[in-house]
Amino acid sequence: MKKLIIAAFALAAIAIAPNVNAQTKMVGGAAMYPTKTIVENAVNSKDHTTLVAAVKAAGLVETLSSAGPFTVFAPTNEAFNKLPKGTVETLVKPENKAALTKILTYHVVGGKVSAADLMAKIKAGKGTAELTTVSGGVLKAMMAGKKIYLVDEKGGKSWVTIADVNQSNGVIHVVNTVLMPN
Repeated sequence: MKKLIIAAFALAAIAIAPNVNAQTKMVGGAAMYPTKTIVENAVNSKDHTTLVAAVKAAGLVETLSSAGPFTVFAPTNEAFNKLPKGTVETLVKPENKAALTKILTYHVVGGKVSAADLMAKIKAGKGTAELTTVSGGVLKAMMAGKKIYLVDEKGGKSWVTIADVNQSNGVIHVVNTVLMPN
């Protein structure tokens, strides 16, 4: 009987393991574990070192480590490099904390919004979904083929390059351009 119980637990563990691994995605050369917070995962991504530095400079680490849930549209280092030269260096200065915070929180939506949720909202909105960000701004989500893209308040476009990176306190969608509020 004891061997039967052990065998049953072993089979259950094997059955569950692939599902856990299926949820873990690679971003910036690092595994993003759904059991970790947005911040705990982001600090390991080589593609998000600028974002992590900006989140620290803005004092948002504690917020993005909290229970949430949050949906974060996370710009890569390459996305930050598209900004005019010197922009990031200027924004991370203490005297520009308010502007930096506004830009970063413009990339965050309250709640956990999966790619499937976004597509459903876009379909329900007849091609466009409006997302109210934590900063109070609006992002427009649309589709081109099977790709989701976002349009910021200044008309800039950003593509979701990696969707549904699940976190314990929300979800990250990696984007290729920094979104700018008015």
